[in-house]
Amino acid sequence: MRKLLVVCLLVCLTTPLLFADETQEAKDNSKAVDRVEAAGTVLDEIQAAPDNRIPEEVLGSAECVAVVPSMIKGGFIFGARYGRGVASCRTEKGWSAPAFFTIGGGSFGLQIGGQAVDLVMLIMNKNGMDHLLSSQFKLGADASAAAGPVGRHASADTDWKMRAEVLTYSRARGLFAGLELAGAVIKQDKDSTRDFYGRMVPFKTSLRGNIEAPKSAYPFLSTVAKWAKEAEKK
Repeated sequence: MRKLLVVCLLVCLTTPLLFADETQEAKDNSKAVDRVEAAGTVLDEIQAAPDNRIPEEVLGSAECVAVVPSMIKGGFIFGARYGRGVASCRTEKGWSAPAFFTIGGGSFGLQIGGQAVDLVMLIMNKNGMDHLLSSQFKLGADASAAAGPVGRHASADTDWKMRAEVLTYSRARGLFAGLELAGAVIKQDKDSTRDFYGRMVPFKTSLRGNIEAPKSAYPFLSTVAKWAKEAEKK
């Protein structure tokens, strides 16, 4: 009888803990999925603008697209700079499964206070893509970065295709513009990666198309594919 009581007591004590762990895992996964959806929304809203958007020539040439929705909340002239984002790269099969990353530090050419900032980064060539695949790099040091041109079309006299491996943009308070982002460090967000995939997936595995994208990734991937395809037609 005592053994039975002990067993019952153990079951009663451990069951809430198991449910608590499952609930926390579900919440963490939901945050990663929400970030994927938010990234798709940010890109869709930016590209839907008639003349204040990423030029078609630029987006159509990008090897990878990375979006950080709501990068910073509050002023950041002297404050902390930190955000979590999602990236996808071109592969022979289409756009890759998403890779999760963090970005922090650096010197911002555009100082904005009191509002969240959406950040978009375009990796423009193989060298930039190699840096991204390394799972950690510093803009302006490991990879050259520059504020990207804005408009339906890039001006013929701009050298955006030659001078930068990464082009950066920001959107805040309705303003969309190229952004100087020197010194920012980008590295893999391992926690979000585990939450989203249920295990650790290296940058190279996801961004090279060696893993199938789950359905929860489609809100971002379908948006990237839609605008990239439209840009390539022009």
